[in-house]
Amino acid sequence: MDLTNFEKMDPIMLMSIVNMKIRDEFGDLENLVKFFDIDQAKLIEKLSSAGFDYLPEVKQFR
Repeated sequence: MDLTNFEKMDPIMLMSIVNMKIRDEFGDLENLVKFFDIDQAKLIEKLSSAGFDYLPEVKQFR
């Protein structure tokens, strides 16, 4: 799944996809945003506006 259009995605679906990709492919948020060339702050802001916070110690949005 391509995340370059994450700003248009449903935030619950986006959170699920991002967490899965971090867990299965990228290891952390920094590698994911670098791979897709997306703005990390905007991704965090989009998910935060839906009530999800990034927890770096577990490498997940919750």
